[in-house]
Amino acid sequence: MKVFILFTGSTILFYYGIMWVNNEYQQYNRYDEPESGAVKVFQPLNGVEEGWYHRLILFYRDGE
Repeated sequence: MKVFILFTGSTILFYYGIMWVNNEYQQYNRYDEPESGAVKVFQPLNGVEEGWYHRLILFYRDGE
């Protein structure tokens, strides 16, 4: 009987813990504008942007 009560209590505690974490992350807006100066990650080389095929080959070649 002790094991059943311990298991049930732990399960309920775990359930409400997961629900609390879920609620915290639902209220977190991931798509806010950055507060500091953001830098563009990709800039075309020499100002010339190449097509999607070249980018795909580059992706496969570098393995990333």
